[in-house]
Amino acid sequence: MKLLRIGAPGAETPAVLDGDGRMFALTGLTEDIDGAFLASGGIDRVRQALAEGLLPPVEETGQRTGAPVARPGKVVCVGLNYRDHAEETGAPVPKRPVIFMKDPSTVVGPDDRVLIPRGSVKTDWEVELAVVIGREARYLADPAAAAECIAGCAISNDVSEREFQLEHSPQWDLGKSCETFNPMGPGDVINTGTPAGVALGLPGTPYLREGDTVELSIDGLGTQRQTFVNA
Repeated sequence: MKLLRIGAPGAETPAVLDGDGRMFALTGLTEDIDGAFLASGGIDRVRQALAEGLLPPVEETGQRTGAPVARPGKVVCVGLNYRDHAEETGAPVPKRPVIFMKDPSTVVGPDDRVLIPRGSVKTDWEVELAVVIGREARYLADPAAAAECIAGCAISNDVSEREFQLEHSPQWDLGKSCETFNPMGPGDVINTGTPAGVALGLPGTPYLREGDTVELSIDGLGTQRQTFVNA
């Protein structure tokens, strides 16, 4: 089962895909897929309604797919979380997690266009697993308790402008929070970090330019595709 939101930006409606890829509307259960829906047991209600055949089908009409979660409260990111990514960029493997924030307004749909900032020469991609938090959590006792707070997972592109990030500022937010810089698809969101394979760590690999298309996939979650255009 996959939750999604379909429609024009700002006018998305909630829907669900079953195991056979059939789409059903969730408008009878909730106005949107947001933190309140997740925290109130919304996923269990969807699962039950789907099993009982109570949801109306949605015709596949090529509608836009929006971000799977509306208005995330915050986007928490983990930097250098994969040893091979740290090594490819020449950074030491940190002893403690490198945590930074990405502006929630950067979150867009999985196939939306991504804007390359004016003056950018080093716009880069990062394929990441996003963990969506389904309820409030603080000072949890153990990893098992943390796992109970997870609503689901998604693919996330932690788009990064490397010059802004590493050369213009002592902290990373300037290069991480440009407009549209967090496509996310198939509550709060945690981007868990990218493995190796970004332009920053591949000498001779060009950074992204207008007209380039990036395709990201994670087994079990699907594929998303973004075309980059100049802002």
